[in-house]
Amino acid sequence: MGRISDGFRALISLDAGQVVLRSSRGTEMGPSFPEVAGGAVQLPDATALDGELVVWDAAGRLAFERLQNRLARRGAGAALAAQEWPAHFVAFDLLRLSGTDTTSWTYRRRRAALESVFAARRLSAPWTLCPSTTEADVVRKWLTWASVGMEGVLFKRLDGAYKPSVRGWQKYKVRETSEAIVGAVTGSLAAPGTLLLGRYDAEGRFQYVGRTTTLAQAAGAVVAGLLARGRRGHPWTGWSFSAGWGSQEKLNVTLVEQELVVEVGVDVVATPHTPAWRPPRPSPCDVPRLPSPPD
Repeated sequence: MGRISDGFRALISLDAGQVVLRSSRGTEMGPSFPEVAGGAVQLPDATALDGELVVWDAAGRLAFERLQNRLARRGAGAALAAQEWPAHFVAFDLLRLSGTDTTSWTYRRRRAALESVFAARRLSAPWTLCPSTTEADVVRKWLTWASVGMEGVLFKRLDGAYKPSVRGWQKYKVRETSEAIVGAVTGSLAAPGTLLLGRYDAEGRFQYVGRTTTLAQAAGAVVAGLLARGRRGHPWTGWSFSAGWGSQEKLNVTLVEQELVVEVGVDVVATPHTPAWRPPRPSPCDVPRLPSPPD
């Protein structure tokens, strides 16, 4: 089964006209996504789906920031956002069908029923059926879709019952590597904890692109010998950095000179993971620049 990244895992149910759209942690999201809640009229009554909320941009890539920004909107603001940046519900499992609990069914049976719902009801936006296959060649093709934001592939047992989380699933993540320039660190220069990474854009501005996971002690010692404290005029002077998506906590960082280039392995469109070191290049300008945003 194809797995979409840069989305919100969500569950939706329709019972006697009442729609409930919640995150996997139980957060109510219906008021933020009225087009999805309103689209539930296409479903059979007393039906529940498991899936993922996503927003695509004009170039066909997943736009997580747009999706995230929509969470805070309600009422007229949410309705306006739904027109400008409509969300889709990518359904990948069936929990209930016309009042029948399907969680004990095998995945093969649940999938067939889910496909039947899409076909019989002719479901259209905001509904999207997550692709699923047992063909190895098809899976290999899916793994080339990283450019649009697909994270990887989930493997489910065809004879397995529904589980409310990914327990029992196997996941193969698409991994990519990219070069970036170290612009700041958490911890100290003598013992850096994580690296804040940047790349220059087409206009020569040094943009923040992500943060590594916590460095192992040996890796931190290597990096410490290659860093220099940032001088006055550092492009990130006065900037603040969030500790994570949706977090109000701000990181305590030390700016460094943009001299160290690292190669990072990343989960597609996710936070970079611990860098794989390579010698610094003669100039950070050799790092590929960020693409210009579309007009």
